[in-house]
Amino acid sequence: MNLIERLHSKGLIKPPPFIIGGTQYLTIMGSMAYGVSSDTSDMDLYGFCMPPKDMVFPHLRGEILGFGFQTQRFDQFQQHHIIEKDIGKEYDLAIYNIIKYFQLVMENNPNMIDSLFTRENCVLFSTKIADHVRDNRKLFLHRGAWHKFKGYAYSQMKKMKIKNPDETSARYEMVQKYGFDLKFAYHVVRLLGEVEQIMTEHDLDLMRNNEQLKAIRRGEWTLEQVEQYFYDKEKSLEAVYSASTLRHSPDEPAIKKILVECLEEYYGSLSGVLHSENTLKEIIRQIQKLVEKV
Repeated sequence: MNLIERLHSKGLIKPPPFIIGGTQYLTIMGSMAYGVSSDTSDMDLYGFCMPPKDMVFPHLRGEILGFGFQTQRFDQFQQHHIIEKDIGKEYDLAIYNIIKYFQLVMENNPNMIDSLFTRENCVLFSTKIADHVRDNRKLFLHRGAWHKFKGYAYSQMKKMKIKNPDETSARYEMVQKYGFDLKFAYHVVRLLGEVEQIMTEHDLDLMRNNEQLKAIRRGEWTLEQVEQYFYDKEKSLEAVYSASTLRHSPDEPAIKKILVECLEEYYGSLSGVLHSENTLKEIIRQIQKLVEKV
């Protein structure tokens, strides 16, 4: 019984039924994946599932996109603060439709691309389909990551300087003591370190700089040091971006091929559902021949 099935059997989660048996991948994310967790850290879990075939290809049930009744789409299932009391664990869970997952990873969304590069000891389960995706994870990396990661780092910079968090939150005393939010601060540094790896090594090790990140979480960096690090790193990474030999944008056809292979592994042949470029060219050729006869 995997974790999703266990949590469901205990009545702690109520996802759509297809998630129970259709989840292909589940990995630990957050501070545990980055090697900076404490004993009180919640367990962040990310994964993807295979929804029913007619949910991925709604025309199979006769639906015409934009006309009449439209079946609600499934992008993701999320549930926070799932407490498994008997073993003293708390989880935040996010399971994505494989299509949505591929799209976000292809865009190099920082949270999502990280979930493909977690170390093996963080992967709670991975089917043949998920193994195929992980085996090809470097294919998703491209220089567009710089813009995504920089934007996320900017947002973390703003959040770390909020002076008046909710007094009931765990962060209130931290901000009162240090003058800024240490958790958001370490994310600023983490994001810049990760995107540097992506652009220079075309790979990603989430725990590469964990000692540096743990020092920030212990309060060993001042706000001024974090800010100066950000501005210096941003400048140097602009040069790294320009010099990088990584592909400029995602290789969408290659990524789509992996996605189709995953779908066919689960649903069987998609020859009657998807038309390849060669098939479409043949259809056009046949139409042209008919028009010429007329």
